[in-house]
Amino acid sequence: MEKAALFFKKLRRTFRKVMRPIKKTAGTVGTALLCVFLVAVLSITIIGSAFTVYIVNLMEGTSEVVLDNVSSSYTTYIYAQDSSGEWIPYDILTSEGEKRIWCQLEDIPEMVQDAFVYSEDERYWSHDGVDFQGILSALYDTITGFKRGGSTITQQTVKNLTGDKEVDHFGGIARKLREVYRAVQLEKKYSKDDILETYLNIIPLNNNIYGVQAAANYYYNKDVSELSLAEAVSIAAITRSPYFNDPITHPENNRERFEIILNLMLENGVISTVEYDQAMNEELHLIGSMSYAKTEDNQKIDASQLSAYDNFDDVSSYYVDSVINQCCDIFMDKYGITWEEAYEKLRSGGYEVYTCVDLDLQKKIEEKYLDYYTFSEDGNHDVPQSAFIVMNYSGQVLAVVGGIGPKEAPLCLNRATQSARQPGSAIKPLASYSLAIDKDIITWSTRFLDVPLLIKDTSMENGYGGAWPRNYSTTGAYRTSWSKDFNFTYQCLQRSLNTTAAQIVELLTPAACFEQLYYKLHLDTLVLYKDGKTDVARSPMSVGALTEGVTLQDMAAAYQIFGNGGYYYDSTFVTRILDNSGEVVYNHRYTGEMVLSESSAYVMNRLMETVVSGSRGTARKAKLDGVELIAKTGTTQDWNDLWFMGCTPEYVTGLWIGHDTPKEIDTDNCYGSPDMWSNIFKDIAENEEIKTFKPSSDVVTREFCTVTGLVAGENCTSTSTGYYKRTNIPGVCSGEHLGDNIPSGTTVIVTDGVDTDEFEQMTGEHYNYRFDILN
Repeated sequence: MEKAALFFKKLRRTFRKVMRPIKKTAGTVGTALLCVFLVAVLSITIIGSAFTVYIVNLMEGTSEVVLDNVSSSYTTYIYAQDSSGEWIPYDILTSEGEKRIWCQLEDIPEMVQDAFVYSEDERYWSHDGVDFQGILSALYDTITGFKRGGSTITQQTVKNLTGDKEVDHFGGIARKLREVYRAVQLEKKYSKDDILETYLNIIPLNNNIYGVQAAANYYYNKDVSELSLAEAVSIAAITRSPYFNDPITHPENNRERFEIILNLMLENGVISTVEYDQAMNEELHLIGSMSYAKTEDNQKIDASQLSAYDNFDDVSSYYVDSVINQCCDIFMDKYGITWEEAYEKLRSGGYEVYTCVDLDLQKKIEEKYLDYYTFSEDGNHDVPQSAFIVMNYSGQVLAVVGGIGPKEAPLCLNRATQSARQPGSAIKPLASYSLAIDKDIITWSTRFLDVPLLIKDTSMENGYGGAWPRNYSTTGAYRTSWSKDFNFTYQCLQRSLNTTAAQIVELLTPAACFEQLYYKLHLDTLVLYKDGKTDVARSPMSVGALTEGVTLQDMAAAYQIFGNGGYYYDSTFVTRILDNSGEVVYNHRYTGEMVLSESSAYVMNRLMETVVSGSRGTARKAKLDGVELIAKTGTTQDWNDLWFMGCTPEYVTGLWIGHDTPKEIDTDNCYGSPDMWSNIFKDIAENEEIKTFKPSSDVVTREFCTVTGLVAGENCTSTSTGYYKRTNIPGVCSGEHLGDNIPSGTTVIVTDGVDTDEFEQMTGEHYNYRFDILN
């Protein structure tokens, strides 16, 4: 026992000797390890604190996302009525050409919703805005540079609304943190349905298409409510990579994604095996063009049906451009903003704009303007430019085309509404004849001598004054002399004699004519005084030599008065505008202003009818079969502009021909205005339901003496029929015609300071001279 005890004692002594240095070493290492541990803890604490401060600062600087006004900052619809009277979208306006059509969630079928949920975020209904598995994947993707989806529908909604899409390195991490924070906050404030509705309306789906409604419209020419399961899934399949999953340009990629989504929907029990099989086997009929609506018989309307322009999806029609410009003018006046601000407000404000367009008529006119044979016998492309406008007798513009050939860009020059040109003789019914008829100064058979005024005015021809004006010949050259014959009022208008117009303006005074045009007929491009020039003068009021010209739209609006009993209505492309809440922003007032008595308007109507039916009428080549046409042509100095203003019982039309930079029109290369008008509108006009103009009960017909212009008496052997206001019927002819000679005492209107000897020497005749009245 003692030996054993001694042995263990020695063993313990040896063990202590051995362990002494080990303990010493272990103490040193332990201390070091403890220090390392403490340093690590301290570092992590510091880093964690700094990161916490960074996160707090980041969150404080991150604005919350709101959904309240998303739909109001959206697509503006431009509506037209189809042939059945149903309002259908004619065009849509969005910022930067994007196609966006807002659709309420209840109008989006559940299977469409499911297709997107199981394409992008199958746990959407259970998470609180963030799928942390997806977040980790996204962070990993950011670090490694590998791209794949990981965000929830809520996060994608945040990203699409904020435009916060940075993905590189630390910027990508910061963006992801902001996105997570915003997504969580969004789900606290809004319901899942609210978020899903927003998502389904803003998701990009290639080709500048945003949202399921616009996508259904573009890819399948359908409303979203009409989509089949297969069609819905094919659209949902676009989302991960819109360009490469486009079902039209990359059908294989789309199909691969399509099958993944369909399988997920089946696995999650939202579709049956029967539905799955039907969708897998359905043949898709893709369109790839914006469709706008369906008619009552379920016939779809796409761009090719609404416009003759192949590129209507991109460039819009001249009519749509005119609507946009009018809306901008309305907004500028209403809100006191610039045109650019008004245009952006219109594009992004979610307005509903209701127009006056006749879709069928608009397309027909467009087709005519795309065909060069409309303008020349051989279809020569080297023709002047042209514009055409059609309106009804309440000022509603039904169709407009602003140029020959394909339309290349939206909001390009519209020569019908934006080009002010001199109207030439087309001004005569407005400025002189109608006013003189209305004031009972002239009648149907008032006699006018085809001689000029003798004017002492150094601003007129030849620099020293003299005989003015000269008449145009039908070939475009000035006549070197005047016929010196008498013509009745209707003959003067038929032949568009400049001398007669000048004489009537002299009777009325240029100031009275200007007042009629500017204040009553609203030709507001006329110049009262500018840079030493004025339109209150003989030449502008007599032959249309206006300082700055007039637009075709304004001329057509003025010509309404000859077919509606003397009423002027403001021309308009727009009937009303509603904002995104349905409140009326603008309602066009159809309040006509009587600027000409009904009887005067009808006498003018009959006078202008002879311009078409008369043997020497300047518009005789445009005569219609079975439908009345009243018209006036116009030619400007140096043959720079040709006009044709034509009114049928249903339509007011205007045609302009010329070069954008004024120069002489080579009529060998193009038709004249009556032929051109006939090529454009004859087939349309001859199909009108109303064939004749409504007569006035205050206008009577009388036989007049073709020698004196008085009502024919018993001894008058040569008579013709004229139209007269009951208030202004000429006296009865005595029958003393002195053979075929003109009675003595013939008068000529001259201006103050005339050298009558010089005048008689020029004409070779002797006359009486007056300053106030013709007969």
